[in-house]
Amino acid sequence: MAFSDPFWNMFTYDIGIDLGTANTLVCVRNQGVTISEPSVVAFNSKTKTVLAVGSEAQKMLGRTPASIVAIRPLKDGVISDFDATREMIKYFIEKVHKDSPKFFKIPRPRVVIGIPSAITEVEKKAVIDAAISAGARKVYLIEEPMAAAVGINVPVTEPLGSLIVDIGGGTSDIAVISLGGIVVDKSIRVAGDEMTVDIVNYIRSKYNLLIGERTAEEIKIKLGNAYPRKDNKSMEIKGRDILLGLPKVIKISEVEIREAMSNSLNIIIEAISEALEETPPELISDITNNGIYLTGGGAQISGINKLFLEKLKIPIMIADDPLSSVVLGASKILEDLSLLENISYSDSEEFL
Repeated sequence: MAFSDPFWNMFTYDIGIDLGTANTLVCVRNQGVTISEPSVVAFNSKTKTVLAVGSEAQKMLGRTPASIVAIRPLKDGVISDFDATREMIKYFIEKVHKDSPKFFKIPRPRVVIGIPSAITEVEKKAVIDAAISAGARKVYLIEEPMAAAVGINVPVTEPLGSLIVDIGGGTSDIAVISLGGIVVDKSIRVAGDEMTVDIVNYIRSKYNLLIGERTAEEIKIKLGNAYPRKDNKSMEIKGRDILLGLPKVIKISEVEIREAMSNSLNIIIEAISEALEETPPELISDITNNGIYLTGGGAQISGINKLFLEKLKIPIMIADDPLSSVVLGASKILEDLSLLENISYSDSEEFL
């Protein structure tokens, strides 16, 4: 099980993967994060040939002819297309090794993969099988909130309660961690993607304007906010008038986007409240004193800490690099085997 395998260390890299619904991040042992690309695969629907993965494939979303299909192979944090997921993992493994200075390039790494905390055993097996099929010789799975906690230096192995809220693309994972394990666990399929859909639906309902996912994502990045600010920014957006079928331009404000996203944010807050209700009193005291840690891309939403503080009455800490928290945790696990021995995880057999 040890990562310090002198033979294989000469020929391959051990890597960590945050296999996200929206983005995949990859770290290399002792090198940090080396890849951050969208979780998208484009392939020819007739020949089943993979045409592009990651950033190049994302450019094709909504712009392809009938013979080319660009998809996101993970939905709500779990695999929805096994073959596409395998090809995506294979692409990232090969990309890590492509420019390797090592004299032999053998992409047969051991891989630590962050997964949503509430996925089933069948879904875990699908992740392991996809990674093995993509070239990994051994796979370790770790729950994303645990990996995120390790990534932001929370003392996960101590008898101290810590509450991690990891808001990703497909899922929001909420976990109370103590003594190397997850004491209370909630995973809801409301996160960044659902907020993007909220924006699409809001604009369609209010303005009879149809916009695409990429446009909604751009709006979320530029105007997305959870709490009122002094400045009310706005931007012009283009779409298709549903009634006339013609191009149309409107101006939309961040107040409207906050209204559009409010339902999803309130669902996440409710899930955190439910987790707190299930938490033992001794650990509640720790959480009240030390606060709630926010990680994941959703933690970057402007004012989310103020909204959560107002609703939950507990201090909120946002990770310095929330988007990379899970993969940074995987990186630390790769560098320190004792972490695996002290936290809960699942692993595969080793394939030489």
